[in-house]
Amino acid sequence: MTDRCNLRCVYCMPAEDVHWIPREDLLTLDEILRVVEAGAKVGLSKVRLTGGEPLVHPDILDLVNGISRLEGIEDVSLTTNGMLLERLAPRLAEAGLKRVNVSLDTLQPEKFKKITRFGNLSRVLAGIHAAEQSGMLPVKLNAVIVKGVNDDELIDFAQLTVEHAWHVRFIELMPIGNEGNWGTGFPSHGQRYYSVQEMQARLAPLGILPTSSPVGNGPARSYTIPGALGTIGFISPLGDHFCQSCNRLRLTADGHLRPCLFSRDEVSVREALPSGAGMIDLLQTAVALKPAGHHLELSALTSNSNRIMCQIGG
Repeated sequence: MTDRCNLRCVYCMPAEDVHWIPREDLLTLDEILRVVEAGAKVGLSKVRLTGGEPLVHPDILDLVNGISRLEGIEDVSLTTNGMLLERLAPRLAEAGLKRVNVSLDTLQPEKFKKITRFGNLSRVLAGIHAAEQSGMLPVKLNAVIVKGVNDDELIDFAQLTVEHAWHVRFIELMPIGNEGNWGTGFPSHGQRYYSVQEMQARLAPLGILPTSSPVGNGPARSYTIPGALGTIGFISPLGDHFCQSCNRLRLTADGHLRPCLFSRDEVSVREALPSGAGMIDLLQTAVALKPAGHHLELSALTSNSNRIMCQIGG
């Protein structure tokens, strides 16, 4: 929806000198709906709204309502940093939002502020509970695990699932425009990666067992602590990549379809927006461009992407 965000997470965007997409180049509400409607005609049934931070978009409620009413769309979800979620959760649910994923990389307030550069952990936790109370279930928590930053919290995160019907997903750090210096107190580029295999070894004392994936879990491989209400998931684009099962396209805020997070390939839908003619052909072209694999060398940990993460909505 937008590349703009009210946080500056170290692995997503630089602290300053962020070059936003000009507002006149951003898709309008009607243009986004036109693309989604075309997709629904050829089998698209699930839509996830991302950013940047989608909740800073002035048309977020109207967009959720519009997409949820399109014929063929069965599920509308949203990925958010949670900072505005407490206030908006009831209205989002009323507009038709089914589920939320909340990005949450630490359970420690000071570390949270350090990673996000000026976030407030208590506001995010309040937003999570508000989403749950508004019926947007299951609530999913996404934690990007960085060695030497939050890998020591894996067990704390996993234990949240024992008493809460939450789905905690641990995500390997993706090298998308974030290879530079993150500032004082953070590891250097080559020391940040923490593999899914290391995560699972860290969690071994909990006796986690494979389980079926909950609705909307996408590429996550799911596990559970015996007797827990929620699940644990691992998203491993590098250590155990899921390219062969990827069925997603990403529509950027400036009107390009991206077949793969790690590729420079894009298909512009701008030419089809005025009338909608040819939109389905462009969607099918983008699907045909999906690669067999992302070809990202684990040893190099350097992406070929021409955008930073907030411009892709990973």
